[in-house]
Amino acid sequence: MSLPAFQFGNPAPETLAVSGALTFATAADALVAARHQLDSGRQVNLDLGGVSQVDSAGLATVLALLAHARSQGRALSVTHAPAGLQALARVSGVDSFF
Repeated sequence: MSLPAFQFGNPAPETLAVSGALTFATAADALVAARHQLDSGRQVNLDLGGVSQVDSAGLATVLALLAHARSQGRALSVTHAPAGLQALARVSGVDSFF
């Protein structure tokens, strides 16, 4: 059985678009790859519109990316967060970060 895939794209100069699954199976790799993308570019927008599946590990990944950007003195906004991610954030009390 293959693991759910995630991908990154840059549809606009300041946007890092995420698609695919952000789950326990992909979160660690997604975090490393996204940090690399953020470190090598000028992204200020994390577009999650293409995320097809998300769980608490995906939420932790997004929060870690926000913290990573903040630690570099950069603001990173999240757009098009899927309903499931918004619900997890609300239940976890971190929806104000979105």
